[in-house]
Amino acid sequence: MRATAAEQTQTGGLVLLSLASWAIPGAGHLWLGRRSKGLIFLIALPLMFALGLKLQGRLFPFDMSEPLVGLAALADLGIGLTYFLAGALGYGAGDVRAVTYEYGNAFLIVAGLLNLLVVIDACDVAMGRK
Repeated sequence: MRATAAEQTQTGGLVLLSLASWAIPGAGHLWLGRRSKGLIFLIALPLMFALGLKLQGRLFPFDMSEPLVGLAALADLGIGLTYFLAGALGYGAGDVRAVTYEYGNAFLIVAGLLNLLVVIDACDVAMGRK
């Protein structure tokens, strides 16, 4: 059974909304007119990611031979373009000797995972579930 043109357009819009929401935390909510939520996400999630970098956290490499390192790398990637910007600027090497190293890792991972939840929330709002 073929999808109608309206359903295809809605699906295409949902994909664009999801990509924008992933790339820039809060962009999906701003797109949908939920300004207060969008601004909170736009400020809080990159700030949390930056705090993780400041605490000497590490942006984990994609090494699937060690499953936990691979999962941490996927979680880090969840923050979107901020991840690539931090890597390009040379941040995220991490310092295992730093007392705050594990806290930094936790902040980086949680910021990425929270952004993925924000993407799901934006999709739910767009689909009328919320």
